[in-house]
Amino acid sequence: MGYARVSTKGQLLDRQIHALTEAGYIRIFADKKSGKNAEREELRKALDYLREGDTLVVPSLDRLGRSIQDLIAIVSGLRKRGIGFTSLHEALDTTTPGGRLVFHVFAALAEFIRELIVQGTNEGMDAARARGARLGRPPAMTDEQIRHARDLLTRPENTVTSIAKLLGVSRNTIYKYVPELKGGRATLGGPNSTPTLPRPSQSAE
Repeated sequence: MGYARVSTKGQLLDRQIHALTEAGYIRIFADKKSGKNAEREELRKALDYLREGDTLVVPSLDRLGRSIQDLIAIVSGLRKRGIGFTSLHEALDTTTPGGRLVFHVFAALAEFIRELIVQGTNEGMDAARARGARLGRPPAMTDEQIRHARDLLTRPENTVTSIAKLLGVSRNTIYKYVPELKGGRATLGGPNSTPTLPRPSQSAE
């Protein structure tokens, strides 16, 4: 059984379908979607349709997997079900000993590359920490904003919503960074130590 794919609806499947037909594969599933799209309906149908002893054939490896890891996962899943895999362009056939060896090499290289990436990422993070760099997303509120919010919250006329708008954050962020607010405003300090939010001036009638 064959599977073909092009990235956009404007591209033609003719060349791939012709290659699969010439190779003797009559039942062909085809998607017109980017390889980055995980929802490839025809590929899902093809994988569901396959049974033990069948072989899935593609014109080339890049038509099947979104990445080398995705390709390996799909082909490994086929092998566990007793289904073969063939790529015409690369002349890869997992139903033969040589094809299985090549695929194992692919899988080993992919795992090796993944481990190198993880190792490099961890080393980079350790080096950044050693330099005193702060990792991760920046906080939604600075220490100065938190102090200002606490000051404003001690005045009853200042609402959480108005303070959030003044500081450019959400109400949930105020509650997150001023957790004592959940216990009531009385826990924030005296009423005379803080400023009041500026209010719009009213014209005299």
